[in-house]
Amino acid sequence: MEMGRLKGDCLSVDKLHGCIRDYPMIINRNNTARQREKYKKNRTMSHKDHIEGLERPRQLSPPWWLQSPHLQTLWPKFFRRIPQLEFREERLELADGDFIDLAWVERATGPIVLMLHGLEGNLRSHYARPVLSTLAEAGFQPVFMFLRGCSGEPNRLSRTYHSGAAEDLAEVLALLAASGRPVFAALGFSLGGNLLLRYLGIHGSEALVQVAMAVSVPFVLGDAAKRLEKGPSRIYQRYLMNRLKRSYLRKFAETPSPIQVDLEKIHTLWQYDEQITAPLNGFQGADDYYHQCSSIHYLKDITVPTLILHSQDDPFMYPHNVPTQEQVGPGVELAIQAHGGHVGFIEGARPGAKECLIDRLAPAFFQRNL
Repeated sequence: MEMGRLKGDCLSVDKLHGCIRDYPMIINRNNTARQREKYKKNRTMSHKDHIEGLERPRQLSPPWWLQSPHLQTLWPKFFRRIPQLEFREERLELADGDFIDLAWVERATGPIVLMLHGLEGNLRSHYARPVLSTLAEAGFQPVFMFLRGCSGEPNRLSRTYHSGAAEDLAEVLALLAASGRPVFAALGFSLGGNLLLRYLGIHGSEALVQVAMAVSVPFVLGDAAKRLEKGPSRIYQRYLMNRLKRSYLRKFAETPSPIQVDLEKIHTLWQYDEQITAPLNGFQGADDYYHQCSSIHYLKDITVPTLILHSQDDPFMYPHNVPTQEQVGPGVELAIQAHGGHVGFIEGARPGAKECLIDRLAPAFFQRNL
């Protein structure tokens, strides 16, 4: 399918944000207000049912057979029902000469919700289509944002996507707003959640979204890298390292890499970030990258209404990395669970459990903030 194109090389991100601030009633606030009114007039009573999802207990009630954090993490990947959706693809041309691809859910209308995926994620990620479908059914217009190089085609520049690329999100939001399609809400998973929270903290009240939600965020990137080297969590690291290495080889299959690296000697996420992520993206090393991009440093400055869904037993990080209410800004609500694993949060009382806390909370939180 040929992708539509929207060029951003004529304006810098700062200029785009400046334009939107100078004409808020034309591009940003007014269009969003119109979307809200149109949604409120057209939604059916069934859409109101989603609001009850936020009024019901926010604590996860996992089935007895799905208490383990590893089962919560792995079960949806292998057994969760994936709905059939049709997408309209669009390519956004960035000011630096690179591009980012979007996938819009066909025939969905309403306020726009932008989804950001996790490390090596895409539309095949187990959470992507189910949550996109749920949002569409709730009266929103979901759009999936592929981070640089994740849409199946290597990005043009040698730089890659990473956990702190808030400038990419800023440019996408500004381009969409400038084209008369302001994003109402953003929803980030894992790495995408960290990126989203960092963006919200950097831009504060000037952020170009009205509401946000982040799920299973690696708030302290350095600790997350260490956690993946421990115990059963090494299984996830091995899986991710295989994916990352394949992506690196695919990216530089036809163009020479600007760095010299022996992939056979890279076995941990820290080693990958030290030898590949950091030098390709202008960081002094993995530790510098982790320090600059960990969202924990930006939570205090978030003013946009934001819901953080996280599990204390997430096998990708330590319990002590979970922020407290004292560590977050006035716009942040915490929905911390005892169980749920990493982007799991499966509910239900029988082996065929289909309910997911994410599906319940996301549309409810967004609707409450319409």
